[in-house]
Amino acid sequence: MTLPALRVAIVGAGPAGVYAGKLLRTAVAEAGGTVAIDLFESLPAPYGLIRYGVAPDHPRIKGIVASLHEMLDEPGIRFLGNVEIGRDLGLDELQARYHAVILATGAIRDAALELPGVGLPGSYGAADFVAWYDGHPDVPREWPLDAREIAVIGNGNVALDVARILAKHPAELRGTEVPENVLTGLEASPVTDVHVFGRRGPADVKFTPIELRELGEVPGVDVVLDEADFIAEDALAAAGEVPAGRTNQVKIMLRTLNSWRGRSTGAPRRLHLHFHHAPVEVLGTERVEGVRFERTEVRSDGVVRGTGEFRDVAVGAVYRAVGYFGSPIAGAPFDPARGVVPNEAGRAQGDGGAPVPGLYATGWIKRGPIGLIGHTKSDAMETVANLVADAAAGRLAAPVVADAETEVLEMLDARGVEFTTWTGWLALDAHERGLGESDRYPRERVKLVPREAQVRVSRQGAFAPR
Repeated sequence: MTLPALRVAIVGAGPAGVYAGKLLRTAVAEAGGTVAIDLFESLPAPYGLIRYGVAPDHPRIKGIVASLHEMLDEPGIRFLGNVEIGRDLGLDELQARYHAVILATGAIRDAALELPGVGLPGSYGAADFVAWYDGHPDVPREWPLDAREIAVIGNGNVALDVARILAKHPAELRGTEVPENVLTGLEASPVTDVHVFGRRGPADVKFTPIELRELGEVPGVDVVLDEADFIAEDALAAAGEVPAGRTNQVKIMLRTLNSWRGRSTGAPRRLHLHFHHAPVEVLGTERVEGVRFERTEVRSDGVVRGTGEFRDVAVGAVYRAVGYFGSPIAGAPFDPARGVVPNEAGRAQGDGGAPVPGLYATGWIKRGPIGLIGHTKSDAMETVANLVADAAAGRLAAPVVADAETEVLEMLDARGVEFTTWTGWLALDAHERGLGESDRYPRERVKLVPREAQVRVSRQGAFAPR
């Protein structure tokens, strides 16, 4: 069957949404059809967690932006920023104007950590802190950095990022795109010790080798390890036993950790890595005063269990880095237990598992907040393949509104929505780069933080929707 000339809306302009758009254009073209794509984003700028979820001292990862830029700069994809689906436009309004809608909204909230005392002042979600130091427009400009000793709960890359930014001397961030208000806050921080706690052993961390190695290269910061956390690993090594399935990546990280044992240079700040520590309570009355942990052990079947030995660690702040969680999209099915849109291979499912015609999901809102960029691409490939198959089989309803390309813009204008465009992003990008060039510490860019300022520069710079 010949494909109709498709119109598709993608909600979310992070990597998941951009990859889906690129792959959809390619797949439709290979099937002999055409597709026009509108990419809706709630923020004024594109790139999602690449812009607002990657630590500013990781330009290597931010290099992904170059490839995303190329995809968005192609004809046939229209970027519409500062538009929130469910508020500015309803999902049902999109469904009436497009053959299909792909949800690619990711996961921006912190996963819950149910502990007594977790709600005390001084207890923070890592996602909120990351948004602050990355200059997200919807978080306060100031952050309460008043603790000398800080606990970070979690053993993944986000936990390492949070710990590194907290421990790092602000002068080391001067060459990055970190906003000025963040540098001001970090410069006033009295921190001396940051403690990172994981439930499992040193062989079970969820870091990547590069992230871990970078931790030991932070100037003026010592990495401190507790010998008690390596007893089980030392016993395996002494017996010459290597657990089945242990990857080279794990072996590399263990070598890195072992090289730090007993190492100290007397640096003014210390970053402590703790293993076999399961949090059981955040201590304090008026605010955080410490965290109680139970020592753990990992059984031969991989199950973690408590040993009955408890330890209290005095800290003035706690950061919970135990994962992200998806948010519901008004009008779309949502699984509140998993934080995802229920789906079968990308096809959204409603009550009883019935497919919702023309509605799809990709990225973290599809599978949960796990995996790297490569997983995002494979997610998008699966979703796009099923969308194209549905189009070829005649399972996609034709849009009710024929002239949606113009009518969507007219709706936004009529509702007073100051939407931004790709041309507007190019103006904002140039503006931020100009701020970086003129800064007293020249750098690639200085990120503009307030939403209203981003919208003003975008709309005044070169407003020309294409």
